[in-house]
Amino acid sequence: MSATLSVVMPVYNEKETILKIIDKVLKLDIVKELIVVDDYSTDGTRELLKSAKLDARVRLLFHGRNMGKGAALRTGFKNITGDVAVIQDADLEYDPHEFIEMLKPITEGVADVVYGSRLSGGKPMRVHLFWYRAGNRFLTFLTNLFYNSTLSDMETCYKMFKKSVIDGISIRSNDFSVEPELTAKILKNKRLRVYEVPISYYGRSKAEGKKINWRHGVGALWTLLKYLFIN
Repeated sequence: MSATLSVVMPVYNEKETILKIIDKVLKLDIVKELIVVDDYSTDGTRELLKSAKLDARVRLLFHGRNMGKGAALRTGFKNITGDVAVIQDADLEYDPHEFIEMLKPITEGVADVVYGSRLSGGKPMRVHLFWYRAGNRFLTFLTNLFYNSTLSDMETCYKMFKKSVIDGISIRSNDFSVEPELTAKILKNKRLRVYEVPISYYGRSKAEGKKINWRHGVGALWTLLKYLFIN
């Protein structure tokens, strides 16, 4: 089975990295389209995107106000035309080359959803930020406990889905809680075949622009609990 890939990239204040990551994504021949959703950036990212000479595969969408990562993904997913969709952050923490291996379980007909795991080993990973990893492991443990699964990295950005899967999910979260919401809704659907593939991770510090903090962890915990009982 062959498949066309749509990459959805939510963007907020990533002026220093946005053109670099767009270039990395477009180096992959498997990418049919890159949908960039600017969530009302205020650092010049918006203006940079509008003035840049971009490949024809790039589609730019702009929010009229800042709404959050979940809202940006909701906008992006509504506009995909490929057979498969994957999330790509606008920084340089993740390497789009990993899409090649992630796509294989889907094209081979064994998976409907593929997570790129930073924590399953075998790929380069920056050594830093103990509490971020501890928080992720704790939330992943609760995910597995609540939803009877065996994920190793629930909070990974790299989530890849057949278009039919993401079309069937109504995203309610506007903020970073979109990560546990997507995972909860995927794992609750026992008909979906979910796989993990090891990926590399080039994490950045707060000084380098990392936006996640402990409050997002609390929100993720609440989201995991909430979607045990609602759809």
